[in-house]
Amino acid sequence: MSSTPVVELISVTKHYAHGVTALDDVSVGFGAGTFTAVMGPSGSGKSTLLQCAAGLDRIGSGRVVVDGQDLATLSDRKLTRLRRDRIGFVFQSFNLLPSLTAAQNVALPMRLAGRRPDSRQVRQGLAAVGLAERASHRPSELSGGQQQRVAIARALVSRPAVLFADEPTGALDANTSREVLRLMRHLVDTQAQTIIMVTHDPVAASYADRVVFLADGRIYGQLHDPSAELVITRMVQLESSC
Repeated sequence: MSSTPVVELISVTKHYAHGVTALDDVSVGFGAGTFTAVMGPSGSGKSTLLQCAAGLDRIGSGRVVVDGQDLATLSDRKLTRLRRDRIGFVFQSFNLLPSLTAAQNVALPMRLAGRRPDSRQVRQGLAAVGLAERASHRPSELSGGQQQRVAIARALVSRPAVLFADEPTGALDANTSREVLRLMRHLVDTQAQTIIMVTHDPVAASYADRVVFLADGRIYGQLHDPSAELVITRMVQLESSC
């Protein structure tokens, strides 16, 4: 585990219409090979933080640095290339194409980038998420947890510097959620993958190395080596103070 930030937000402020401040002078770094959960009450700014950190939304002021590159200095083309090559995304909805097999879904980012899919890389990606034997299956033939694991393999096929996960277990039952979370933990521990996960679930957060708490667009503390119980206690304190 390294303390070198793969993603860093420096005094980031983001305003929306009608005077809404989504992020208010936020500074936080995410080290290489770490798993961070971002939590907060509804409207706290956690999804905005993820979107700005991933270069999906432009900030009002401050700096966002990803894999050593200041996003504000990049043209739209270079920003698109950075997101394609160095950033992975996993969402609550699996976003798999139903007509494609698991292997074809994993290979899709290569095709969209104009590259010929590397079948060995695709096989390795599916093997890494425990689905080597399901490569020829379509999403309708897979469980929800298996579909999310295909989505994770797809996100990792370019070997990104960071994986952003937005409520990745929100559509899964408790047992399947644990399966996906154990996989994400395994990727951090064995492959030094950096993961930043937005979640509302204290159990999901307990799989992370650190929880960053947001409220009203500001950081209200962090919790290292969290347990679900400690996360719940901190969230209750946070919500009662807002």
